[in-house]
This record gives sequence, structure tokens and C-alpha cells, in this order.
Amino acid sequence: MRHVYWIGGGSGAGKSTIARRLADRHGWRLYSTDEVMADHARRTTADEAPFLHAFMTMDMDERWIDRSPETMLETFHWFRGEAFDLIVEDLARMPAGTPVVVEGFRLLPHLVEPLLPGPGHAVWLLPTPEFRQFAFTSRATPEGGFTRRTRDPARADRNLAVRDALFTRRLREETARRGLPAITVDGTMTADELAGRVGEVFGL
Repeated sequence: MRHVYWIGGGSGAGKSTIARRLADRHGWRLYSTDEVMADHARRTTADEAPFLHAFMTMDMDERWIDRSPETMLETFHWFRGEAFDLIVEDLARMPAGTPVVVEGFRLLPHLVEPLLPGPGHAVWLLPTPEFRQFAFTSRATPEGGFTRRTRDPARADRNLAVRDALFTRRLREETARRGLPAITVDGTMTADELAGRVGEVFGL
């Protein structure tokens, strides 16, 4: 995994944007963990990923309205690291001659750390709640997001925002405890400046 660089972090932090810029700039491969979630779900069994398969049986209200943000955090399969081994399996199939940048919120520090060949191969982007809200608002489409399919989209959005803030706080605490690089994303840096900061972590 010496050719792999990891960008984890909270939702709305700009992980995809930064990873894409680095990949384009340096001729790296790009691996988005979001894009393979459906494939990974198909490649697991209920025994291997019980929280994932329980989530798949829920309707939209059960997922985003009927449970507290705290319960949503503790039971969300990707936050528990389910199917992370499939990410590693996918990366192992790629040619090692070309660096690859991996991005997504599924990159939990305690799972990534054992794979690091040394410092400078991973960083976590930690959005403030205000920046996350700005990011999601700027991405909004006229038809709205998946929470529009619940009986109370406003409540679903609030639950999701609280859950994501709790997850980002957990990432902040874990990266600090493990001495892993983390960057707070609060809107004071442009995307180019943030890409530069990440590039510095990677020694580029």
C-alpha cells in the first residue's frame, strides 16, 4: 500500500474535490469509496455486514426520522467499518506502479492506520457544521436530496446534520489520539489552498 494515499473525513468536507484535483494534477488513479458502496453491499452477506443488511431492510422514515441521531451514528454500517476489507481488496487489484488517492467517509482512522507505510500517506478533512451546511446547500438540486422521500424532510435533514456532526467529532478525537493528520475545513481556505495543504501532508 505504499502507492496509496488516503483522504477521509466528514460529509461535506470536500474530499472528492480535493482528491480529484490531486489525481488530475499528478496523474494518479482516483478511487471513490462512495461510488463502490452499492457494489460492496452486493458483495457482502448478512453475517459479514449485519448493520448494512439491517439498514437495507428499513424504509426511508426508519432510516432518517424514527431513530435518534445518536442511534443513527452507532448503527450506520459504514461508520462501523463494515465492508472496509472490500476497499482493501479493490486496491490490491490495482497496479502498484501508479499512485492512487482514495477518498470517502468510510476511511476510519483505526482501519487505515495499520495500512500506512509511514507518515504522509493519510489525512482527514473535518468540516465545521456551518461549512457542511454550506456545502450541502450549494449542491442542492430543485428536486431535493434523498431526505425528500421521507414523511418529514426537514426533520430528516436535522437528524442527518446532527449525526454527521457527531461523526466528525469522533474523527477529530480519534485522529488526535492516534497522532494522524487532520485539517479543519471551515471555508477560510479556497479549494486550491486546501488541495495545497493536503499535498503538503503527502509530501508533494
